Amino acid sequence: MIHIIGIGEDGLDGVNPTARALIESADVLVGGERHLDMVATSAEKISWGSGLNHGIEAIKDRLDKSVVVLATGEPLWFGIGTTLLKHFDKRDVTIHPANGAFSLAAARMGWAIPDCVCMTIHGRALESLNRYVADGVKILILSRDGKSPIEVADLLAKYGYGASHLNVFEHMGGEKENHLQGSATGWTAKVADLNTIAVECIAEEKARRLPATNGLDDDLYEHDGQLTKREVRAVTLSSLAPQPGELLWDVGAGCGSIAIEWMRAHPKCHAIAIEQNDKRRSMIAHNGAALGVPTLEIVDGRAPDALHGLPQPDAIFVGGGISIPGLLETCWNVLPTGGRLVANAVTLEAEREMLHFAHKFGARLTRIAVSREENVGTMTALKPMAPVLQLSALKE
Repeated sequence: MIHIIGIGEDGLDGVNPTARALIESADVLVGGERHLDMVATSAEKISWGSGLNHGIEAIKDRLDKSVVVLATGEPLWFGIGTTLLKHFDKRDVTIHPANGAFSLAAARMGWAIPDCVCMTIHGRALESLNRYVADGVKILILSRDGKSPIEVADLLAKYGYGASHLNVFEHMGGEKENHLQGSATGWTAKVADLNTIAVECIAEEKARRLPATNGLDDDLYEHDGQLTKREVRAVTLSSLAPQPGELLWDVGAGCGSIAIEWMRAHPKCHAIAIEQNDKRRSMIAHNGAALGVPTLEIVDGRAPDALHGLPQPDAIFVGGGISIPGLLETCWNVLPTGGRLVANAVTLEAEREMLHFAHKFGARLTRIAVSREENVGTMTALKPMAPVLQLSALKE
């Protein structure tokens, strides 16, 4: 049995007697240097400082011994427990959580945890925060280091949330606990590396407001015209029907709007944007970060060659290259049972390939026609956009 034991800022004094006995009787202790230094023992000590993979392999080699892993707070809140459960059978692992940063910060703020967004920027991109920022939202953030509060404050101010309240807690649960507070605008306080941030988002008059639904405003994207327009994008995402944990291929991704909004549909949705144009790949990266999905994977290449070796998708959107003979069939063959293929076309050449595919595989075709209001002199009129033929197919 592998025991993963959470330790708070109060050290071993805060560990319950049962977990303390496991630590003291362990043959092997695994953890960070800070935690290992707390324990005076003759047990073998293995530090994560030698590398995560090294530590995991070391544990595998010692499963005939009593192994205790020392973790910070709640090991399953962005902690080592989550990682180890990917490598070991859950029947062989027991978790002993302590009060973690989220529980402690919520208690000090008087916030109900289910009403908060709990996230980390430790080892992850700061721009992940963009996904959650909205008026009135409460966010608990595990920091990377002492600079994190300033970085969070600057990001909030950049998008019109400078009035947001920041509460920063240093060394929670220990003798050196300290609490700093202020607004995002003008935040300059330097804090300890071990800190947790509680944010109450307050939107200013001109704040950027990102809806939770698909079909973000076109102006939110950096693009060169290769953009699936908002109305068509909303229909496209509806046809793709993202589910938690699923992977999308966005083939001929342009500025990445479909892949980005697929990932925004749920935190567990993943996407790969395949795009051959250097400038557009740069746009995809920029848009992904700005809209809160900086982990969007970007592949340099042209379909179908660029598709080889990619992990199997649950859904594929083809926005470019449809006129390449056989591309739709190639994508269709990759999909598993239950997979969805959606493609949008505006040219006759692409429509011809769609008609051939639909006749062969029984796909559904939908014509999407949208008109937008535009000024005509001193008057206004509805100007039609280029109609889009959408192909949608479910693999049964």
